[in-house]
Amino acid sequence: MILRQIHSTLAFLALLTVSSLHAAAPPEISAKSAILLDANSGEVLYKKNDTAQRPVASTQKLLTALIVAETGKLSESVQVAEVDTNCDPTKLYLKPGQTYTRIQLLTALLVKSANDVARVLARDNAGDISSFAERMTRRMRELGGTSSNFLNPNGLPVSGQYSTARDMSRVARAAYRNPTLREIMKTRNYDFRYATGKVVPLRNTNRVLRTYSFCNGMKTGYTDLAGHCLISSGSYKGRDVIAVVLGSTKARIAEESARLLAYGLGLSSSQMKSMRMASE
Repeated sequence: MILRQIHSTLAFLALLTVSSLHAAAPPEISAKSAILLDANSGEVLYKKNDTAQRPVASTQKLLTALIVAETGKLSESVQVAEVDTNCDPTKLYLKPGQTYTRIQLLTALLVKSANDVARVLARDNAGDISSFAERMTRRMRELGGTSSNFLNPNGLPVSGQYSTARDMSRVARAAYRNPTLREIMKTRNYDFRYATGKVVPLRNTNRVLRTYSFCNGMKTGYTDLAGHCLISSGSYKGRDVIAVVLGSTKARIAEESARLLAYGLGLSSSQMKSMRMASE
């Protein structure tokens, strides 16, 4: 009897704790689409037009990274081909014939969002860009995403390429559970060493990661068509959440994403302010 009472009390306190995390109203989000979910259970904590199909820009590099990481052999070298360099900025201006390890390129992809790096990894993984794009769409379906179609590994605009906030949250959960990607995505600064020996410091494009200590990833994106996009993750006292914000503006994307994470983590405005780092 006493044990049953203790278990009942503990269950009630756990329920009370979870409920208190969402006692406050969710923040207002001006972006076209958004979703917030518990990274562990998958429970949706907030959503706005989360199933609307739209371009997601470079956030789809998270799926590119997931496929490469899951394929493995990340310490092996890859040689850059001429076809890999045929893309628009942002890129690292890799030269044909240069060789880099997959883990080196994977890190540069997630930290700096380089489009040529995405092409190198895609060609290396599947033989050519179109085959890798088919692999992306297939992997999304395996993750349970049903409203996505990918035509390149970097998210540059092309007719017929789209996803949704909900589908991208599935990719984000899988990436969050991958130890290699989890470690890379929290990297704020990375020194990229070119094959020539030149070292260039890369700063993570994720402003929420650079600003708030509770943020630990994930991936930015922007094109004129997609607007500003950000998939971000956060952790606090054993709770992990993921926010996907698509179709926002440069002025709002970081702060709206941060407030969504804070809401999911049960952080008050004062706690959020206290966890703001001294500099970006």
